[in-house]
Amino acid sequence: MNLKDIQNLIRFVAKSGASEVKLETEDVKITIKTSSGETSRETIVQQVPMGAMPTQTVIAPAPVEQEPTSPAKAETPEPSTDNYLEIKSPIIGTFYRKPAPDKPAFVEVGDSIKEGDVLCTIEAMKLFNEIESEVSGKIVKVLVDDATPVEFDQPLFLVEP
Repeated sequence: MNLKDIQNLIRFVAKSGASEVKLETEDVKITIKTSSGETSRETIVQQVPMGAMPTQTVIAPAPVEQEPTSPAKAETPEPSTDNYLEIKSPIIGTFYRKPAPDKPAFVEVGDSIKEGDVLCTIEAMKLFNEIESEVSGKIVKVLVDDATPVEFDQPLFLVEP
């Protein structure tokens, strides 16, 4: 089961209103718990070790409290953006412009990008997901601040094709 399948499962369970879902395959064991108030979700993904397969540990930063003004700021593009393409968030999570705090940002305003280039990471359920560009062009504007919560389908970047 790949990361996209897990993300789709999480979205499906969140929309379905189920309080708990367990899925177990040969190599993955997943438990998704949601509360009825939609305020907290818990997802446990456990990979069953297979022989001498190397493991990777990801240490996530502390959760960031969502400010009510953040989505409003990011959702109000400037009026002259008609000829630009928006790159939107494919998942809910915390947006990061850098792969690590001491590393440079993946992309800056003015950078040329092509399909497949990594633009940012979004942390969702303690997993860091690299967001790749589906278009080629030039970054015109970054619409979200670093370490800010983002919603599904929220615009992240403006790109001049």
